[in-house]
Amino acid sequence: MTDLDPATVIESLASDQRLRVFTSRGRITTMPAKQSRRRLLLDQLAQAFEPGVRYPEHQVNRFLAAVYDDHAALRRCLVDEGFLARADGEYWRSGGTVPPG
Repeated sequence: MTDLDPATVIESLASDQRLRVFTSRGRITTMPAKQSRRRLLLDQLAQAFEPGVRYPEHQVNRFLAAVYDDHAALRRCLVDEGFLARADGEYWRSGGTVPPG
């Protein structure tokens, strides 16, 4: 199973001048109020999830808790905005950009 790496995601957010203001000390400190910035941040988070891989809820929770205090709200945002889908206690990537590789 593919591991979710919080450090890679935070590094990516911190290197984006539009999103770095929402991070501090290796964590997301606040969610953007503007929908366009929030979707950009959620897209960066979604890129940590490998397309086609199903992740158990406990693994998703552990990953999201490592990057943001309210991991349940963050998980809900990812699902509500269409970046992740869920069923039977599993989550998988259902949207967002896929970097060329």
